[in-house]
Amino acid sequence: MDTLDLDPRTVRRLAVRRQRLAGPRPGPGADGLREVLRDLRCLQMDPIGVVAPSHLLVLWSRVGRFDPADLESLRWRERWLFEYWAHAASMVLTEDLPLHRGLMRRYPRADSRLAEWARVNAELHEHVLCRLAEAGPLPTDGFEDRAVVAWESTGWTAGRNVERMLDLLWTQGRIMVAGRRGRTRMWDLTDRCLPPWADRGEWDDAEIEERSVEHALRALGAGRARDVRRHFVRERHTDPAGVLARLESAGRVARARVAGFGDAEPWFVHVDVLPLVEEVAGEEWGGRTTVLSPFDNLLCDRERTALLWDFTYVNEMYTPRARRRYGYYVLPILHGDRLVGRIAARVDRRRGVLDLEGVYAEEHVVDDSAGAAIAEAVGDLAGFAGAGAVTCSGPVPKVWRAELAAAGRV
Repeated sequence: MDTLDLDPRTVRRLAVRRQRLAGPRPGPGADGLREVLRDLRCLQMDPIGVVAPSHLLVLWSRVGRFDPADLESLRWRERWLFEYWAHAASMVLTEDLPLHRGLMRRYPRADSRLAEWARVNAELHEHVLCRLAEAGPLPTDGFEDRAVVAWESTGWTAGRNVERMLDLLWTQGRIMVAGRRGRTRMWDLTDRCLPPWADRGEWDDAEIEERSVEHALRALGAGRARDVRRHFVRERHTDPAGVLARLESAGRVARARVAGFGDAEPWFVHVDVLPLVEEVAGEEWGGRTTVLSPFDNLLCDRERTALLWDFTYVNEMYTPRARRRYGYYVLPILHGDRLVGRIAARVDRRRGVLDLEGVYAEEHVVDDSAGAAIAEAVGDLAGFAGAGAVTCSGPVPKVWRAELAAAGRV
């Protein structure tokens, strides 16, 4: 297969298209959510609800307003999703269970401090499993702390022995999150949580790595080994470059050069994505305007984001207020194939408004072509987040001020 010659714009568009942020928009029902999730493979979870929980924002950016009950049905009634670790704590596809078993069966490392801690706390380990067998599902406070040696840490887990044991058993796949009461996780044995159709088989490490690489590369659109390593099941790969080379030999991926990025590391495009290369190269490629969660799959690799979009994103949630450049909860703005700005936003649920605490355009934005589309996207976001109006308490760039004002956003 000949080496593809790509330009950065095509690579950006492939990424946006494969992330379902361009092209035909899936329907907002359960089938549309399934379609999107099969392309993303994971949905990062974050409890901060300043606008809406991140997993809901990620789906809204792709399908528009949808009923969160459809997602809850996929999670808890159909068990089509389960909570596990991907590039972060995420919802992942139950059909990918054998892929995630690779981490489950080797966690923790036999020579790790955690493994030794678990060994000496065998009584707590058995207590958790027995309690679940007898009375599950249970919340974290449904277990006694029977640790004989406390877990030591400089972080939040210090001394939280039950939480640490639950996390270990969850990562090992012995237990799962069976449901939630608000933010409280309800734990139960894995066999009770999985649907009858779940594949309980074991894949060898080579098959797991190969499938993980293919999922990541399809989701990226085009990428290098380093991009694959940081996407989907981040840092679980042992040799993504070697896997890509084998997939190339098997005709599953095509090698590519990207103009301006040098030849030091090859790029690859999955054969399933090749038909899109010509499609996204045209002017009518189906780009949209939306705002993205701070934890959106498109942006989860900050280094790649800076390379392809010249967009530096820093999560300022834990930065002291006086040192923040933009704000606490900042949503990047996607316009076509470019990241053109960001919005610091917050829903005031008492007043029922989405407040824009600041709107910021990137330095390269010199025309107002995105203004009306941004205003429309913000209005749609407000409706999805349960806000009946949009207010603006912070700065707005001159380039978009007239359009946002005309739409009642300023």
